[in-house]
Amino acid sequence: MKKVTVIIPNYNGLSFLPDCVDALAVQTRQDFEILVVDNGSKDGSVEWLKEQQVPAIFLSENTGFSGAVNVGIRASGTPYVILLNNDTKAAPDYVERLLNAIEASPKIFSVSPKMIQMYHQDLIDDAGDMYSIIGWAYQRGVGQETWRYNRPCHVFSACAGAAIYRRQVFEKIGYFDEMHFAYLEDLDVGYRAKIAGYYNRYCPDAVVYHVGSGTSGSKYNGFKVRLAARNNVYLNYKNMPFLQFLINSPFIFAGIVGKYGFFKKIGFGRDYFFGVWEGIRTCSRTQKVPYRRENLHNYLAIQWELMYGFILYIYEFSRRHIRKKLEKPEI
Repeated sequence: MKKVTVIIPNYNGLSFLPDCVDALAVQTRQDFEILVVDNGSKDGSVEWLKEQQVPAIFLSENTGFSGAVNVGIRASGTPYVILLNNDTKAAPDYVERLLNAIEASPKIFSVSPKMIQMYHQDLIDDAGDMYSIIGWAYQRGVGQETWRYNRPCHVFSACAGAAIYRRQVFEKIGYFDEMHFAYLEDLDVGYRAKIAGYYNRYCPDAVVYHVGSGTSGSKYNGFKVRLAARNNVYLNYKNMPFLQFLINSPFIFAGIVGKYGFFKKIGFGRDYFFGVWEGIRTCSRTQKVPYRRENLHNYLAIQWELMYGFILYIYEFSRRHIRKKLEKPEI
């Protein structure tokens, strides 16, 4: 019996698909299935997948990352699922390492691998995702040297670009929230798992190389900024009980002001502002995660992680800033 289904969401990613699929063909462990979920591609992806006989589900329109992976997860029949971006290339023992890591405890919901920048392979792309009390999510270790992140540890959530998940937990906490469409949907599902008493891990032995922004095409654009801003507001409101949200609201507001200043400086202030406003409007249409008294200790643990996440962000930001200054050539 296969243990894991590798689900690859794809939207106009023909230029990436061959390398992604070829890397899976030479894995040291082969007890897995591949399932591509195509989001209505128009670039020849559909024809290539059919020609190569890659197992796939073809959707008629773009349902976003959340919609595509939900289709894949529901279609899978294995105990675990790996969600893998199309712009990645997995190391030969990637699947084996992730399976070993998640099978270490039934309380592990997800495991994030060491994601390395495809074109700068001495630098981290993502070593697990973190969250902070000011409402800022960030990729742990991004832009830092790979050797600094060689220890396994807990993370706030796994990066869904290359992580493994325990499939049965989705039945308990819900699947990826399709209102997110894309961006922060992995943080949201990891947050809900933590509320329910599960935890998320980082496994440095599992390695995958990632191009980054392979579908959206750039690190910052109006669509991406607006959508991430909306989802950030929605995520906090949805997952925090009223009292926790009230306590954290001054910090979240400060985070919004800080982000607005940053995006205004680089020309996306309007997009960010309207994204936040759309997030506030979205809150009125959503159902909050029900508060259960037996999960109080999980909420307290999450509150500590939010404070720790802010401290870690300042530390990593300072280290990146110092590194850039040292690399800057003298005039």
